[in-house]
Amino acid sequence: MLSRGATVVGRLGRSLRFPQRKRPVPQSTTPRQALIRLQEGNQRYRAGGRRAAASARLDDSRRAEVAKGQDPIAVILGCSDSRVPAEIVFDQGLGDLFVIRVAGNIVAPSQVGSVEFAVARFGTRLVVVLGHTECGAVLATLDELRQPSELRSPNLRSIVDRIRPSVEGLIETPLADGGAALIRRAIRANVRQSVNQLRHGSAVLEHFIAHDGLLVVGAEYSLETGEVDFFEVP
Repeated sequence: MLSRGATVVGRLGRSLRFPQRKRPVPQSTTPRQALIRLQEGNQRYRAGGRRAAASARLDDSRRAEVAKGQDPIAVILGCSDSRVPAEIVFDQGLGDLFVIRVAGNIVAPSQVGSVEFAVARFGTRLVVVLGHTECGAVLATLDELRQPSELRSPNLRSIVDRIRPSVEGLIETPLADGGAALIRRAIRANVRQSVNQLRHGSAVLEHFIAHDGLLVVGAEYSLETGEVDFFEVP
């Protein structure tokens, strides 16, 4: 008997008409190797230089290659903040990353569906939730918890409401006095919440995690140093 996850995956593939991949996933894009590639790319970025091979993945031939199809090594669910462009901080080229950006790197149905699409359609087996220091959406949520206000926009409130469960417990601890420690804990707690929602909130992703090697990890980018710390890796 098929598992619930397998049944959902089958239905997803039929409803969206995902064609089968014409070739197996290259060994270089297995989850752990993809993670290493991102870490090495971030090291190059922090050093202020690009590897020749990485630079070549931005040229005319690479653009022509990916026009025929994509084979991203990782899905990045990151914040919309203009200071955290995933392709740059990981020193990757065209077609290397499937990037989803939303304020506060929150997980809502459209984000889950986008991750499911990349995993099922392209065979991508690494998902990274990428938060960053001084995240404005997290700071706004902390402010709202400490001094509730009437948010005029229901759309903005929906972002705050998705971040709220991950950080509201911190307001009841000594960290509530504010300061850098509270902000650091809140940003990482929000990343962990998004990671857990992807790991346990989608039957499709649960199936790929259990049966096909999908790896979902959490990371934080430092605006000050440029370093990406992969702090939530199973």
